[in-house]
Amino acid sequence: MILIDDTLIYRPSCSTGSSAATSRPVKAPAAWKAKAAPRWHPRRNSAEVEAAFPIIRKRLKPDSLAVIEREGLHVVDADGDHVTPIVNGKECVYATFDADGTAKCAFEQAHRAGEIEWQKPISCHLYPIRLTPLKDLTAVNYHQWPICGGAVSCGIGLNLSVLQFCKSSLTRRFGEAWFAEATVAEREWRQATEKGGQDLSSGPA
Repeated sequence: MILIDDTLIYRPSCSTGSSAATSRPVKAPAAWKAKAAPRWHPRRNSAEVEAAFPIIRKRLKPDSLAVIEREGLHVVDADGDHVTPIVNGKECVYATFDADGTAKCAFEQAHRAGEIEWQKPISCHLYPIRLTPLKDLTAVNYHQWPICGGAVSCGIGLNLSVLQFCKSSLTRRFGEAWFAEATVAEREWRQATEKGGQDLSSGPA
């Protein structure tokens, strides 16, 4: 494990197709589609979603709008986490789809179009990284989810770690200095792994 400021990274780097900031593999439950809705900060993100919703509403599917009408802009799950509602146990209500079936985020589409300044909930931006509050630290974990198999295969081909894939979101959440230090930890981990050196997962750096 690697300690950077008040964050704890279990494994700063793995071989391609795995994670640059990861916990031990987590198998998704049987109802993985419903359980994997992005979690968010209840006060900060709720205010941003409420402000952006009138602008992104035109981008959403009728099914999504029906769920929002019934459940609200966000819901609380069985674990007490604030999460995005989902449509029929599948996609997030804020997902949109291109003609070829590519899913996109309505918030991010509006952001890129210059319609809103806010990009999207930080938990959505970070995914597949999830943050878990500990007593005095924040655990930075990689959440494995079957639906992301295509992205994992792509990462293998590009030799792209999860840490580097999530550079913009991690920098947004923790800052440039934190990301620079995490990148150094990743590089040193890879070098040690390639040389068959010390098992760095045995304890904090």
